[in-house]
This record gives sequence, structure tokens and C-alpha cells, in this order.
Amino acid sequence: MAWTDHSFMARNAVAKGKAGQHHTLTEEEQGEYHYVYGPYATPVLTIAPGDVVAVETLDAFGGAIKTEDDLPSKVLKFPYVNPQNGPIAVTGAQKGDVLAVHIHAVLPRGPQPAGTTALIPGFGALVADPNLFLNPHITERVKKMEVTPEGGVKFSDRITLPYEPFVGTMGVSPQLEAVSSLQPDYWGGNMDCPDVAPGAIIYFPVQRDEAHFFIGDCHGRQGDGELCGVAVEIAATVTVQIDLIKSWSIPGVRIETEDFIMSLGSARPMEDAARMAYRDLVRWLVEDYGFEESEAYFLATQAGKMRVGNMVDPKYTMGASMLKSYIS
Repeated sequence: MAWTDHSFMARNAVAKGKAGQHHTLTEEEQGEYHYVYGPYATPVLTIAPGDVVAVETLDAFGGAIKTEDDLPSKVLKFPYVNPQNGPIAVTGAQKGDVLAVHIHAVLPRGPQPAGTTALIPGFGALVADPNLFLNPHITERVKKMEVTPEGGVKFSDRITLPYEPFVGTMGVSPQLEAVSSLQPDYWGGNMDCPDVAPGAIIYFPVQRDEAHFFIGDCHGRQGDGELCGVAVEIAATVTVQIDLIKSWSIPGVRIETEDFIMSLGSARPMEDAARMAYRDLVRWLVEDYGFEESEAYFLATQAGKMRVGNMVDPKYTMGASMLKSYIS
């Protein structure tokens, strides 16, 4: 029996975690990609809870960086970066519900070398903000890498890294505001958390009717923090199963895997993102695992883990997790 048969999705969602109709969302079917999360775009697809969608995403640069000579400052048109597929409308979703997104697969597509990373002036965790400091810009550079599930990420002739794909940006529409797809928050967005990966179920608090789900910005892999600001960016075919949990009120994004549960917090400074994540983890332990609050606080102190998703975006993302073996 698969672990997902005992997940929150399987126990509480409308479709009980059972796969429904299969859909595609190709580049042609998507048409115009989006650069904001908001309630004003017309859905490109409407699905029922439990349906499975195979989505063709672009990389974070919209495919503009084709060679190592294509410098971001020359070929990108800021702020039109981080293109998103969607929105996908989910029948029956309302504010106060939760969208459960089970990631089945993330597969690279397009010609090799399919992976791109870059050093972009004024961007990254170890460079000076040009709006605040007199330091000179870092030297701009692009690095292209072959990326395959079987062969991994060919970082160099010396180093090949494992293929550990995930979705950098996904989430639901805010209720009112339209926000850049570069920013993460309670609705999801550009969290760049490596645990948003195949096999995981991601839970998003629905903010408007039909949820309006967006997805894009896939990565072949990434270290904690996304240090230079650019992971192994890939165009991908992402397969997700989208279910709906009625009347489950959560304050932000949560993740469930076979081994752990995780709460995400996105904020600046980083310690506030960590506090938000741990606060929600403690409350999750109280609400759904039968802990008294002080006992949950003690347990998070002694057994919690903290994942640094990104430390470069408009808001940083941190993930507080607890092993299921301690709480089941």
C-alpha cells in the first residue's frame, strides 16, 4: 500500500486521492504565459478534483538563454521573467478550502544542454544590492549543463550531480492582489523549496472561487538557499494530480511526504520566515496530531528540522519539518 493512501489528501479530499481524468497543458494550449499571481487572468483549463494534468513549463528565463554567450542583461526583458502556466480552475474550490497538489513527475524537455544557471549583476545572496552599496557588480556569467533523469546534471567534466528535480514556483491566486511570480507568500509562489518535488503533496490555502492554480519555474536540482539566485533552471513536463479538501483552514503552504510533514514561511528577515514556519508546524501538531501546545513546542525544539528554500527572492522561504515516525 502506498503512503499516499494514508495522506491528508486521501483521507480528507473530495476525490480521496484517487486519480480522475487526465489532461494536458502544452505550450500551444497555454498560449500566453503569466508573470503575476492574481485573480484577473482567464483560466486556460478547468478540472474536477482528482484530475491529473501534464503541464509543459518554460524555464525561468522563458527559453531566452540558449547559449553561454546569452547574458541575462542582454536577452531578458525584466520584469518579464519566471513565466507561469495557468491559471487552472478547480471546480468547487472556495476560499477556506485547501488545494492538494500531488507531484507525480518533473521531466526535462527541449534540446541539451537543457539546464541553465547564471550570475546576474545585483542578484544573489553574496552580492551587494546596487541600490544600497557602492560595491561593483559581480561579473555576469551563464553556465549551461546537460540534464537527464538517467545521467544527472553534468556540472562539469569533473562533477556530475544527481538529478533531483522540483517545482520552484507554484501556488494559487491571491483573493485581490496581483503579485509578481518572483515573490513567495502564503499562497505559494516562488518558494524555491527543493521539497516541492515528485512524490510530495503540497497543500495551498484557497483564496478565491475555483482556486486558480499556477505552476512553472522547474529546477533540475538546487542547493539550500539557491545561493547565487539561479538554480539548474529547466523547461519541463510536470505531471500533477490536483485534489480539493473542503473547509480545512490553513494559514500558508504545507508539504506532506512519506517521511515528514513541513510548514513553509516566506518573509524577510529570514528569522521571521523561520518563525512563521515553526509556528505553523507547532499548530499543525496541535490541530491534527493531538499534541498539547507546549508539548508540540518542546518537540519542535528537540526534533524539528529547518530547510532554507530561497535566500534571494523578495521574500525568503524557510521550511520547518517533523518526521512522521515521531508523531504517527
